[in-house]
Amino acid sequence: MHNAALTALGVDGVYVALRVAATAFADTFDALARVGVSGNVTIPHKEAAERSVSRKTELCAQAGACNTFWMEQGVLVGDNTDVPAIAAELDDLGFAEGRWLVLGTGGSARAVALAASQAKVDLIVHSRDPAKAREFVRWARGLAVRARVAEPPLTADVVINATPLGLTPRDPLPIDPGLLHDVRGALDLVYGVGETAWVRALRHSGVSARDGRGVLVRQGALAWTRFFPDQPAPVEIMRAAVDRALRG
Repeated sequence: MHNAALTALGVDGVYVALRVAATAFADTFDALARVGVSGNVTIPHKEAAERSVSRKTELCAQAGACNTFWMEQGVLVGDNTDVPAIAAELDDLGFAEGRWLVLGTGGSARAVALAASQAKVDLIVHSRDPAKAREFVRWARGLAVRARVAEPPLTADVVINATPLGLTPRDPLPIDPGLLHDVRGALDLVYGVGETAWVRALRHSGVSARDGRGVLVRQGALAWTRFFPDQPAPVEIMRAAVDRALRG
């Protein structure tokens, strides 16, 4: 996505993926900052990145998670472009209002919660660990999110998978579609070649569902504006690159 944009606009740069162990994250992040690298952070390092940047946007601080970083006047700055990207994707799906059921309590779920706060919707939190769900709800309410712990029956207008389940073919579904009631739409923040098993299962049960590629493009375009503030992101070129890469 970013390399396609760099090539199209003739920018002398390259975007590369770095697989980093949790134990090596702090040193790696510090080394990147020292040489002035800009980039993105994904699962499972978003919370560690938020703690490591020297300056952060309000969204980054509120989420406790950083997915975008860049150097600004010699200072490493962090932002969270997931929040506006998720909000825009759910709005496009037709769920700017109503009840959102979020699966998970990690950095991506925090971005969903902040998007829910902006949309002024009710947020229902589901986790396999009830204690984590209660802790997450306390955190969300501290930011004026209308949040509560999910209880059966699981009733909502839209369900969002903010867990990593689905990244590998062996993963179980984030939740059985048969356990959901009155759900009209779903957003899986996970993406991969083809579509996730959960998206296919939801569609089979009659629920309109999308995987995370739309959010990926939206947050990537927002990140581009942090990397190159004087150059608009070539969104359609970035979207085409993602579609080519994930075509099943």
